[in-house]
Amino acid sequence: MKQTILTLTTLLALPVWAFADEAKKTPADNTGKNDRDRDHKTLTADDQGESAEERKITQMIRQAVMKDSTLTMTAKNIKIITAKGRVTLRGPVNTAEEKAKITELAKAAAGTTPVDDQLEVKAAK
Repeated sequence: MKQTILTLTTLLALPVWAFADEAKKTPADNTGKNDRDRDHKTLTADDQGESAEERKITQMIRQAVMKDSTLTMTAKNIKIITAKGRVTLRGPVNTAEEKAKITELAKAAAGTTPVDDQLEVKAAK
């Protein structure tokens, strides 16, 4: 009986162990981008402006993006940074259509504040 339980436990654990090993080999989609962002030459969320107006613009854009049901979670997770009189959009999106839609939403919410679109369309696998 003990041998049967041990055998079953081992057989059930093998797929989990193999999957965990495979997950270690595959870096996250944005690993390289995170390394790039550490050089302080590109804007990150830490660069968000502190004024009430800058925070309000970022908030309005984020709300518009989150409300749009046509956008994927990848698109909804972009960085939106308003600082020094400019909105910067950064991060990956799945399609050119998502990129265009987010830029359109940002420009509508930002009003006269310029929008710098640095969104990147993910390469098809």
